[in-house]
Amino acid sequence: MAVISELKALFGDWIAAVTGAIDEVASRLVSVRRILLVEGDDGAFSTKMISTRTVPAKNAPAFSDLLFRLENGRPQPPLPADWQGAFRGSRVELQLQSDHVMTCLLDFPSKAGDFLDGMVRTQIDRLTPWTANDAVFGWSPPTAAANDRIDVIFAATSKLKVQPLLQFVRALDAASVAIYATASVGARPPVRIKLLDQPWRSSIGSMASVPRLLRAILLSAGVAAAASLLISTYLGGHLQSEQDELQRQISQRRAALRLGPNSAGSGLDLLAKRKQTTPSSVMVLEAISRVLPDTTYVTELRIEGDKVQVVGMTQDAPSLIRLMEQSPQFTRATFFAPTTHAANETGERFHIEAHITAYFGSGT
Repeated sequence: MAVISELKALFGDWIAAVTGAIDEVASRLVSVRRILLVEGDDGAFSTKMISTRTVPAKNAPAFSDLLFRLENGRPQPPLPADWQGAFRGSRVELQLQSDHVMTCLLDFPSKAGDFLDGMVRTQIDRLTPWTANDAVFGWSPPTAAANDRIDVIFAATSKLKVQPLLQFVRALDAASVAIYATASVGARPPVRIKLLDQPWRSSIGSMASVPRLLRAILLSAGVAAAASLLISTYLGGHLQSEQDELQRQISQRRAALRLGPNSAGSGLDLLAKRKQTTPSSVMVLEAISRVLPDTTYVTELRIEGDKVQVVGMTQDAPSLIRLMEQSPQFTRATFFAPTTHAANETGERFHIEAHITAYFGSGT
């Protein structure tokens, strides 16, 4: 179960990474309208169009700045129809009023620059009255400080503060929303910090369509791979059986050519066949003499059918098995009796048995 959970997590991470990459590429190719909402000191929001690149400049409608308040999640006064249409599919950037955001200066070792997300997240409970799940937060790009350290300006606010804004923007069918705050600490210049970036729709459509398409592609690839494996297994077995049958027919034809057309009852033909199928004792003895080293002495040699048994004395009995296996005339060499070493003998007495190949010399 743990392996399945890990695989699901890896698959989810892969889907998210590919979806993000596709959306990033699409966002570079497809320009998205951007709308800026700035919260004033009195809680009212001023609305401004800051990008209309989805429409050619000469045909772009003119949008006058708009001022409204949110009451029970609804704008007052209601938004004009052209502004409602402008919000649809746009990226909305919310600029919170600074008084509603907590800010502080944090310092870390310079080597912690790659791990700021985890280090800041663990300190939310200490820095704010909210937990990490109940707050939206962010920090400025790190700046170098003394003693090999870095400084970041931290900013956070409650999710309850921004929830009505998110509901309002999503109800207008916006593609995404980002929440920013302007923070400054001491004499440092103010910096714009992103507290939240929430995508609801990809630049090429619904955010749910890309993961669904990736799952379908991966499933199709798996089915195609399984089908290909089954087909290759079936065809491989069929071709192998045909090859074996063809090899058998070739062997039969070679034997017929060797024995001649009148080989059925001829004694000479039977002798010729026996000569071709029975290994020669002289050639077996010659092959053994080539295989065994000079320090090895053979005391007994027996040939029975396609097997040969060799008994003798040597300095290294196990090495003889390897030497006989390397010879093209012998296969499946093994000890048929224990190797012994008598007190009055200088070497080891070995008993080796091996299979002889069917043909020697010109008959092979």
